[in-house]
Amino acid sequence: MASNAAEAVIGAVVLATAVGFVIYAGQTRGVQLGGQNYPLTARFRSADGVTVGTDVRVAGINVGSVTGLALDPKTFEADVSFSVQGDLAIPDDSDVKISSESLLGGNFVEITPGASEVALVPGDQIVNTQGSVSLLNLLMKFGTGN
Repeated sequence: MASNAAEAVIGAVVLATAVGFVIYAGQTRGVQLGGQNYPLTARFRSADGVTVGTDVRVAGINVGSVTGLALDPKTFEADVSFSVQGDLAIPDDSDVKISSESLLGGNFVEITPGASEVALVPGDQIVNTQGSVSLLNLLMKFGTGN
């Protein structure tokens, strides 16, 4: 009987520790429990390195994530859907670009807020965009002189 009680206590401690790790991981990744997000879109010539779940950042702070990627069959541009925290009033003249975390890879979507007093509303498209830059393409252009 004492063995079963000890196993139950140890199991509860392990479970509580696991829940603690999940909460800690969520807080360090910028996940807000119960927070409302709103969707935005942007169109890029190149969305290399961006996948569903990629971070969306403002001033280096994670404020959302990419929720969808699609190819426009007419313009051959990448339509990127993402969500941002509902408490952010992002100006409608903001810029969005795909940035690289380091030379080894790891891209994220970066929003640079503009100066407009009019904020984007859910479902709006940010028109000022800059796609990802391929380091390999830059090196090839440098090497060939083109």
